[in-house]
Amino acid sequence: MPQKLANVAPPTSHGFWKDIKSGRWVVVPSSSLRILLFPILLHVNWLIFTPLLSANPPSSPFAPLLFISHPTPSPTDDITDPRYRKGWLDLVFIAYGIVLFSFVRQTVLFKICFPIARYFGIYNKGKIARFGEQGYAILYFSFFGAWGVRIMSQLPTWWFNTQNFWIGYPHWQMTPELKRYYLMQASYWCQQLIVLVFRLEKPRKDFKELVAHHIVTLWLIGWSYGINLTLIGNAVYASMDIPDVLLAATKIFNYLHWQRTEAIVFVTFIGTWTYFRHYLNLVMLWSVYKDFDLIPQSARSFSPSKGVWMAGWMKWQIFVPILLLQCLNLFWYFLIWRIFWRAVTADGIKDERSDDEDSDDESPVQKKKQS
Repeated sequence: MPQKLANVAPPTSHGFWKDIKSGRWVVVPSSSLRILLFPILLHVNWLIFTPLLSANPPSSPFAPLLFISHPTPSPTDDITDPRYRKGWLDLVFIAYGIVLFSFVRQTVLFKICFPIARYFGIYNKGKIARFGEQGYAILYFSFFGAWGVRIMSQLPTWWFNTQNFWIGYPHWQMTPELKRYYLMQASYWCQQLIVLVFRLEKPRKDFKELVAHHIVTLWLIGWSYGINLTLIGNAVYASMDIPDVLLAATKIFNYLHWQRTEAIVFVTFIGTWTYFRHYLNLVMLWSVYKDFDLIPQSARSFSPSKGVWMAGWMKWQIFVPILLLQCLNLFWYFLIWRIFWRAVTADGIKDERSDDEDSDDESPVQKKKQS
């Protein structure tokens, strides 16, 4: 058995407190799990013991880590139809989510993806790592893509009905599901930025573009959430997440050398990417430019204390980050079509962004498949 197998074990802990101080908890799942369990235990103990000490115990100070905060009266006056607003405690929920995604990512990689890679005869350390990254991406984007579509189906913006991004603004009251979804997306992208900055994944050729993408994404998340534009934010999320599932799947089949399946998925991916990341993105950009004036006159001012931010110049504060995201997507779109052209002309499908991951420790099974 190749010696590289010994190098895909989870990183070892240097001691819990050392992991905390050094930031190593990001890659050591046992340490991130301890961080996750600590507030849960404190919260449970608070619920059990404070009623014994007080007839009217205060709410748990640990609850904002585990649950969304800032409930607000529902416009429907229905207790089964609650609403939430934004608030500073949302940052606490996001911070806990960053730890959660750090644990989930490392656990999925080492307990699920890496064993599957070895099962299919992949022994090259670099390819095992890439296989794991794409396996995790499939799981994440499949779940959040479906969740985003489900949430959109409950909103007046269903299937990119863009005029309703603006009608009835400010949309400062969120359903619990929308708020939870939004904050967990923020946690994921913060954690992914940590992964890039600390080089937890081997940098690709488009490392700078990926960093720019994550920064623009976080800009869009924070900005749209802060100025009560979560309806357009949900639409942008959905348009980004769904094609990423097929992108990751194409790479998985490339590593497995399932060439026919890879070709079918890749062609489907091109169509999906074109529709979601370009056509729908341009539809949303056009809506920002054309439909912005559908905002009620009473909300066309910059008054944060009243929850309205839509002075005329704010149109461009919304337009620019979405345009930047489209420019990054066009850069990757060019690479996608170059891959397609090379596949048609002879070279086969190969990720333009990846460095050469081949080495002499490839298994005989994989070498035979490549020959």
